Amino acid sequence: MTTIAAISASPSSPFAGLHHQPGDALLSLIASYAADPRSDKMDLGVGIYRDEQGNTPVLQSVKLAEQQLMQEQGTKSYLGAEGNKAYVALLGDLVFGPDMGGRPFHAALQTPGGTGALCMGAELIVRGSPGRSIWLGEPTWPNHAPIFQKAGVPIERYDYYDVAGMTVRYDALLQAMECAQPGDIFLLHGCCHNPTGADLSPAQWQEIAGIMGARGLVPFVDLAYQGLGDGLEEDAAGVRAFLNAVPQAIVAVSCSKNFGLYRERTGALYVIADAADEAARCLENLISLSRVFWSMPPDHGAAVVAAILADPSLTALWQTELADMRQRLNGLRAQLAATHPALAPLASQRGMFATLPLSPEAVGSLRERFGVYMPLSGRINIAGLRAETVSHFAELILPLLSRRSA
Repeated sequence: MTTIAAISASPSSPFAGLHHQPGDALLSLIASYAADPRSDKMDLGVGIYRDEQGNTPVLQSVKLAEQQLMQEQGTKSYLGAEGNKAYVALLGDLVFGPDMGGRPFHAALQTPGGTGALCMGAELIVRGSPGRSIWLGEPTWPNHAPIFQKAGVPIERYDYYDVAGMTVRYDALLQAMECAQPGDIFLLHGCCHNPTGADLSPAQWQEIAGIMGARGLVPFVDLAYQGLGDGLEEDAAGVRAFLNAVPQAIVAVSCSKNFGLYRERTGALYVIADAADEAARCLENLISLSRVFWSMPPDHGAAVVAAILADPSLTALWQTELADMRQRLNGLRAQLAATHPALAPLASQRGMFATLPLSPEAVGSLRERFGVYMPLSGRINIAGLRAETVSHFAELILPLLSRRSA
């Protein structure tokens, strides 16, 4: 009699060549935090928005939109490969301005989250121009490099952020663009840089848009936090700087954070093209790719966003809720920045994240001694703080910051 153990050990198994994979560091951090019995522990690792009570609420605008859908939605049939077209159009106007900022030639489709949009953009690059490099500024979202590596896009890197000084290395970005070959792609964070919170200024966005247009470089903008920095219009300025400066651009958009739709996986990909035929070919290839990857995208999140953006009263309510989240984040930043000159750069940064000049050893010490949880990189989620915990957190990290800078 053949046993299950014998079958699983067979060299003919299709899984025989699989190797154990290292666990995800952030997921491990979440598990360690959950197992920590200390009542005063701090979770500054998980990348989700939290209110002053430590909750990640469902927005009231979302609940009202869901009630509307429950009453009016007449079918659960497939959306089609492009997804919810009303959602894609309304979100496009939010990102680019009315009528896609006046760019008539573009391809767009709904994706499962911003991650799905990034994956589709990577696959499109490989299909359209295999061997072309994408430039990543370090540090960046940990999933960026694996996404492009999996698709087979060659990666070049440059230093985006000076951790010790907590400032953007704009000179390194300019040098990278000088070294890049025509047709190379630059992955840029549209606003609220993850993991540093350090964004380009409006003047810098305009300058790099001009350089990319002149040198034939292609921007690939990851816009995951629109509205959580300085405002919906202000946070879209970087994307819009490219509309009249470059012939082609790629933009991945996520609604996870600004609509609080984390688990609904609601995103979209926009490809700005130079001509109608080019836009048509891009869309045909995106539809072909989406058919292979997920066939049809999920409905609920996109339907919620479309309902909110199509209804002026719901839009106004959502914008008010978004402003409340933005003001909380910026208020916490200002409060933390005011505790010591070493933390002053935080006041001008934006979004949910900041990267502090803490060594891995210091991060480990904070976790073991005080129950303060963050990745070893020193990246913190600002929303994990509360007004009443900011001063205590500053007291814990300041000795470690000064030791590092010394």
